[in-house]
Amino acid sequence: MADRMTLVGIKALGKHGVFPDEKVNPQDFIVDAVVFLDTKEAGQTDNLEETVSYDEIAQVIYNEIQGPSVNLIETLAERIAQTILKNFPLINEIEITLHKPSAPLSVPFGDISVTITRSR
Repeated sequence: MADRMTLVGIKALGKHGVFPDEKVNPQDFIVDAVVFLDTKEAGQTDNLEETVSYDEIAQVIYNEIQGPSVNLIETLAERIAQTILKNFPLINEIEITLHKPSAPLSVPFGDISVTITRSR
C-alpha cells in the first residue's frame, strides 16, 4: 500500500480555454494534487532524499498553469500529471484536481473542476 502526500489549493494565473478572451486575459486556476509513494524509508531516516519535496511538486504545478495555453482543463491536468510522474520517480500514482473557478458559464456556479488519476 502506498502512502500519500496531499497539496491543496496551488493557485496561478493561466490563459487556458476555448474562447479567444481566455487566451488573452489570465484567470485563476487552482490545483489539488495527491501523490502516492512509499514514505516508510523517509519516515525512518528523516532524510528528504528518501521522499519528494512538496515545494518542488508545487513549483511544477505552478509553472504548468502559467505555461503554454491549452483549450481544455483536461489537457492541462494531463500535462501536470505527466510532468510530475516524469520528474519524480518515487511517485507511483498521482491524482490531479484542476479547478477553473472563473470559467465562462451562462449560469451562476461555485466551481468547475476535473479530476484525473495517472500511474506508472
